[in-house]
Amino acid sequence: MFKIFAREKTGFNGRRTLLIIAVVIGVTIFLTNTLPDNVSDFGMFSLAPAIFLIIYIFATQRILEALILASLIGFIMVSRPASSGHGSWFNNTFANFSEGLLSVMMNEDIAWLIIVCGLMGSIIALIEKSGGSYAFGEWIATKAKTEKSSLMWTWVLGVVIFIDDYLNSLTVGSCMTTLTDKHKIPREFLAYVVDSTAAPFCVIIPISTWAVFCSRILESNGWAPAGEGLLYFIKTIPYNFYGIIAAIMVPLVIIGIIPVFGPMKNAFHRVAQGGPLAPEGSEKIDIRAGKNNIVPTNPKMSNLFIPIAVLIASTIVFNFNMQMGVLSTLAFMFVSYMWQGVMTAEEFTDVALEGLKNMMMPLLLMILAFLFAEVNEQIHFTYFVITSATKIMTPQFMPLVIFLALAVTEFITGTNWGMYIIALPIVIPLAEALNADITLAVSAVLSAGVFGSHICFYSDATVITSSATGCNNFDHALTQAPFGLLAAAASALCFLIAGFIVN
Repeated sequence: MFKIFAREKTGFNGRRTLLIIAVVIGVTIFLTNTLPDNVSDFGMFSLAPAIFLIIYIFATQRILEALILASLIGFIMVSRPASSGHGSWFNNTFANFSEGLLSVMMNEDIAWLIIVCGLMGSIIALIEKSGGSYAFGEWIATKAKTEKSSLMWTWVLGVVIFIDDYLNSLTVGSCMTTLTDKHKIPREFLAYVVDSTAAPFCVIIPISTWAVFCSRILESNGWAPAGEGLLYFIKTIPYNFYGIIAAIMVPLVIIGIIPVFGPMKNAFHRVAQGGPLAPEGSEKIDIRAGKNNIVPTNPKMSNLFIPIAVLIASTIVFNFNMQMGVLSTLAFMFVSYMWQGVMTAEEFTDVALEGLKNMMMPLLLMILAFLFAEVNEQIHFTYFVITSATKIMTPQFMPLVIFLALAVTEFITGTNWGMYIIALPIVIPLAEALNADITLAVSAVLSAGVFGSHICFYSDATVITSSATGCNNFDHALTQAPFGLLAAAASALCFLIAGFIVN
């Protein structure tokens, strides 16, 4: 099977692809006849779509195709061919697929992603057109004259923009790419620095969209009293080991205390040998792909930093509502750029639409990731993993088991906030029943979510960072994985020790 997939990676053949798809679907149909009648009793069979997805992605590196096929396998399982005729099963499968896709598109989170991420693409395109990014690049080039200093400035800028991981990745990635390109830094390493300074910091800072979301979840699940969710979130920060370790590792890797190793070392070797800065296929996801580097007539850094300041301030003013922040910022930029004469109203609209169009590929990846998560929920994938893990739980081992089980789950599903919604209602009562420390248990859930967001090949964080830094998301995730796994190993050890100390 691996050899078949490997041939797909090296050379595409339409007939061979159709044959593989037919075999995969045929095997799935055959195996689903052995499944229990009740979907909630699928047990280990619920792992099948996830296992196929991982194998297919690593073998072919075609993530869009992998997500569609893995989702289709899940919907075939849901449609239960054993309990219906062939014709009705065929209709049910595609009906369920269609309903699942419609459900995802009607999901408030997806609508929010499309609006916020799409318009963030517009904001970045407008900033570039106004000359804001160019002016900043020229200024920062006078400060960061070495490879390490340019990367440290990238890290510092990421720390400063802690309000939201999307804002962080898109802003820092798009601003620093030109500078790091001058220093011949592989795009994979830039992507690692940007990604590891986004979600990891957002989950350990109490003034962020992550903090607000998690606070509401803690309140809705009865652990935190109404109105005190943020206080309870702050209690988890010292135990959010993955967020802390992953964020601290970045400067240690930059200055060489932790050496570059694994696939990332190969990326540096490629560039050192005169190869391209970005890995093959990066132009498909790069939000700046195909653009000519035209020097603006009157570039000003204010056209970069003032819109970002407005975005951060308005997001906070509107109760950490990123959507309102984005809309307010676009309105401000329209007035500001018209007043300065930077562009006409028609140019403003054209550039905004171009920026929105540049986000289509990332948005499509995220929609398919949510579709895959939707069918996984229908076949009780996350529930099976959590309930299986509870069989070996004690108060002392609970934080470690939760972190490891949900880290694997989140790596596969790639929906960090969605996982919180599913896992916390199970983990909090379980911790109470075992008389375990709830703060530590909740911290393990939050850490696992950050790990998955950080490492998953098609998570929103991976896709957004890849598009901002112009790095193929498969190569970004692959080169980042060893560092993420190192942080995860250190975090697991911390959870193990804390479990015995706190409980």
